[in-house]
Amino acid sequence: YNNQQLGFQITNIHDEDPKFEEAHICLVGCGENRGNIGEISYVHSADLVRDELYQSYYWHKSLNILDFGNVIQGKNAEDSRVALQEVLSFIENEGKIAVIIGGSHDLTLSQYQVFKKKEQVIDICIADMLIDLAESEQIASNSYLYDLLTQTPNYIKNLSLIGFQSYYANPKMVDTLSKLHFDCYRLGRVRDDINDVEPIIRKVNLMSIDINVVKHSDAPANISGSPNGLHGDEICYLTKFAGMSGKCNSFGIYGYNPDYDNQLLTAKLIANMIWYFIDGVYLRQTENDFSVADKFNIYHVNLDGHLVQFSKSLVTNRWWMELPNKQMLPCTYNDYLLASNNQIPERWLREVEKSI
Repeated sequence: YNNQQLGFQITNIHDEDPKFEEAHICLVGCGENRGNIGEISYVHSADLVRDELYQSYYWHKSLNILDFGNVIQGKNAEDSRVALQEVLSFIENEGKIAVIIGGSHDLTLSQYQVFKKKEQVIDICIADMLIDLAESEQIASNSYLYDLLTQTPNYIKNLSLIGFQSYYANPKMVDTLSKLHFDCYRLGRVRDDINDVEPIIRKVNLMSIDINVVKHSDAPANISGSPNGLHGDEICYLTKFAGMSGKCNSFGIYGYNPDYDNQLLTAKLIANMIWYFIDGVYLRQTENDFSVADKFNIYHVNLDGHLVQFSKSLVTNRWWMELPNKQMLPCTYNDYLLASNNQIPERWLREVEKSI
């Protein structure tokens, strides 16, 4: 690599001086794939993604990236999940951002267990073509959400599902999640206005992506994928949103099996997704002091008898709206326009319902 490429700039955990203290983002591979029942037990997806990512150019000089290498496969899938959890816990406890290149999508449980161990209530965003809520005797990629949501005690404040395709989703599952006041964004809604999901991603602590959310032609390694789905540039928008979030410290991409990757197109796409996540982290802003007048434009709207404050950041142009409990909720300019026309934004209403 030349000195302008990521491969030259990234530090490796096996280097003589990995400079962990200086790292901002830590890459972790975990090829555990036994959650994809019927497929091979271990995939070398992380290594092929690295090959592509390292060739990318390094535009973010103030960010230090450390590659932790790969988690060795355990005797069984649970051993691998626990090992990954331990690595992610170490990264989280040191205040770093973890980027996981997976195996099967059930490894999302390892991401969650890090926060559960700390008894931290979190928001989660899942991007997936399917809703993985099947009941199963063992944890699997098509059932891990059931295990995630039924664990007690539970530390999930909100779960957002982005990009699911209605014809592959049991309507009873969607109805159940909606009754729990979780956010369910089908593919068409995301593609109609991708900026509408930015406020959802802005507040999450954990984001997990199954590569099947991308249409098959853009990610051909996804042999069980759909001819429909997000385009490659659209999934990169979402990963940049995650990077820009001031809270998202755990970011995973799963479901990539290199054995089916035509001309390594899927590896290239995942490398692009990670590059855009890094780009988002580079642009990351913390907008948490809404009393600082010179950082926000403030607007007040009478909404169904409630005087609601809207704040527009002068730094990022992002919008926030005030809830009855005085907390500020990420929103969009369209939410402000709806409120100005005395229409209650769905985002505001759902948050109020959750608090009842």
